[in-house]
Amino acid sequence: MALVLGLTAAPLVAAYDLPAVNLGFTSFLDGTPPSGPGWYVQQYVQLYRNGRLKDADGEDLRLPTPGGLQKAQVDANIGLTQVLFQSDQVLLFGGKWGMNLMLPYAGFDLDPEDNFALSANSANLGDLLLGPFLQWDPIMGPDGPKFVQRVEFQLIFPTGAYDEDHALNPGSNVFSFSPYWAATAFLAPKWTLSWRLHYLWNAENQDPFAPLGADDSQAGQAIHFNLAGAYEVLPNRLRIGINSYYLKQITESKVDGRRQSDSKEQVFGIGPGLVYHFSRHDHLFFNAYWETSAENRPEGSRMNLRFVHHFH
Repeated sequence: MALVLGLTAAPLVAAYDLPAVNLGFTSFLDGTPPSGPGWYVQQYVQLYRNGRLKDADGEDLRLPTPGGLQKAQVDANIGLTQVLFQSDQVLLFGGKWGMNLMLPYAGFDLDPEDNFALSANSANLGDLLLGPFLQWDPIMGPDGPKFVQRVEFQLIFPTGAYDEDHALNPGSNVFSFSPYWAATAFLAPKWTLSWRLHYLWNAENQDPFAPLGADDSQAGQAIHFNLAGAYEVLPNRLRIGINSYYLKQITESKVDGRRQSDSKEQVFGIGPGLVYHFSRHDHLFFNAYWETSAENRPEGSRMNLRFVHHFH
């Protein structure tokens, strides 16, 4: 049994260790807060389903169970509460300063649960995110805005629930730095294209997954982006479109300071979405994603609901 456990856990020594990141949480009109300067509160709910665990070659992982080896998959229910302030004061290079605070929480359901290799932490609190940012005013054309952008310097602190005896945890137990550039281009009176491009760096985990027998581990660096195009169906009311995301780990993960081969993660997701503007101050986003091309991470489907309220 110990040998089977070691063989099963070995691929996870150097994989499945990236922290939780923004995969599909944001989409349309992402280049600016939708209602201008002021205070915002945003609530996200994301359902992740049928996430089949994949290896470095994109093949299904199998876990040892009392009935033999079985394909593994995970479901997750994720919530995220965000408070954001956008000032009207220019700070640097023409950009107006702002601050973003986010707190996630999540629950996992691993199948098969009665396996001999992996388990999920039953706690729910995730890692606190703090992000100072610069927001630029829109570049205007003769018929309205043409381009708007923002740069944020996200700091992710290891405040979430973490237990080295579990493979799945809401918290990552590491500090991460994840700056991004977000922008929206108004391509035509009714068409917009939005993107958010992240870089991700992770510090060392001094208490890695215990069955691995390592003193420390470090997830590799990664890039990931969200890309969405929308068409305005009802003026100032409804936009529909296509949303997607892509994650690619660009350096190998390390265990006890040694780079691990075949440890890079990747995944691509795409699907339909919409945003409904109840008023200038209240907005509802819905996005669906189906994943493909996953390596060293789950491959499933996501349904994302996001409500934005601007205090005025």
